[in-house]
Amino acid sequence: MTEELITCELTCPSSPTGPGKTLNGVKTKEMDFEQPIFSVLSGGVKPQQQQQPAGDTALSTSPAGTTADTESGIFSGECEFCVEHESELDWFCGTEQRLICSHCAIVGSCHGHTVTPLATRVTTVRNQLVDVCEKMQLKALRIERFIDQTLAAKEQKLQVAASRAREQVLAQVSAAREALEEEEQRLLEGVQREEERVEQCLLTQRAHWSQALASLSQTRSGLVHTLTHTPDTQLVTSVQEIADRVEEAEGVGEPCDTDQLNLNPGCSDSKLLKGLWATAVLLGPNAYGSSSLKFDERTVSPLLSLSDDFYTLSFLHKKVRQSPPYDPARFDCWPNALGSLSMSSGTHSWVVDVGQSGAFKVGVCYTSLERKGSGNEARLGYNSQSWVLSHYDGDYSFCYAGKQVPLQVVRRPQRIGLLLDWPTHTLMFYEPNSSAVLYSVTHPFSAPLLPAFAVTDRSITILH
Repeated sequence: MTEELITCELTCPSSPTGPGKTLNGVKTKEMDFEQPIFSVLSGGVKPQQQQQPAGDTALSTSPAGTTADTESGIFSGECEFCVEHESELDWFCGTEQRLICSHCAIVGSCHGHTVTPLATRVTTVRNQLVDVCEKMQLKALRIERFIDQTLAAKEQKLQVAASRAREQVLAQVSAAREALEEEEQRLLEGVQREEERVEQCLLTQRAHWSQALASLSQTRSGLVHTLTHTPDTQLVTSVQEIADRVEEAEGVGEPCDTDQLNLNPGCSDSKLLKGLWATAVLLGPNAYGSSSLKFDERTVSPLLSLSDDFYTLSFLHKKVRQSPPYDPARFDCWPNALGSLSMSSGTHSWVVDVGQSGAFKVGVCYTSLERKGSGNEARLGYNSQSWVLSHYDGDYSFCYAGKQVPLQVVRRPQRIGLLLDWPTHTLMFYEPNSSAVLYSVTHPFSAPLLPAFAVTDRSITILH
């Protein structure tokens, strides 16, 4: 708030220059509302001290002679006199923040300062105190209303919301538990049936080949007896009988191992179980991630371009391709690149932003994968050294050893996540936003693995 400066005429009856002299031009002003109330009050108000002896002719402007209004909190200056000029302290110097007399403003130390009549000063301070008290009262009312109404209502809403949240958590966990228990029962029963089937096959095979072995041993023993105990004349006439026994022995056949004698791993496959397991690994309290994974610059094909931060791989058109220096780790024909992280234990996950790329591969490969030449030995997914998810011409497939498994993808993913769990030898491809499993493979990996990539359209980026 801006205060206007007013010009006052001060009459000094006891001035050294003569009684009745008028002072013009002394700057006076009212209370500055912008000042804090406590600094205003401390400016010219001083506490009361002991009274001076009765023989003294003047009272000092220091705390002596000051009386306090205990009800209003404002010090009264009615009985204060200036020691220097023996005049009543009825003015306030805003410059020095103290009480003064009229002579102090005319010829004293406060000449030229901004001064205000004491009565005006007191009125201004009182008015400001009233405003402050009113504001405090209004704030107190707002606080009381906030406590009594808003916080009370919030507490009621909190109880309702917390109860509803608990019910939702219990319902979801119950549904998940029920589904998981049913899936567990179904899978265990499937494993039991498969185990019984294989055991029955083993028993049948054991009985068949035991009988064949006994028959073969008996035939062989008979032929050996004929060979060692039959006279030559009789042996010559027994050629047909011997031929029949040999034919019978040859009919036994050769034993061979078949998949029917092995437990079918598909009996324990479950999209629900794999999805829950992947979600627990990726989003659970011990979530895994490979934050240090980047593209290995040494492996990047000359058909590709690598960003300065080693996170983005882009396909280059022929007209702008450059031949990098020779490196035995570099792919020279296929548009491939490998990651910088070698994995031979633990659990690892990473996400690749494939964006709008229409042709790419993401997966893993052995560190011994061939890097040179245009044969299948260096082509991701076309050898027994690499496992990749491939996207080409709108189709998605899982590729390994030259075999492709078509994948049904409902919505084209902008990002593809990979999860490698070494203890279970599981490699999983998933959609990060929904944690939906795109494909999962279990393989007895026998050597360290590296993240593997290929791109022939636009670019792909490793995310963290």
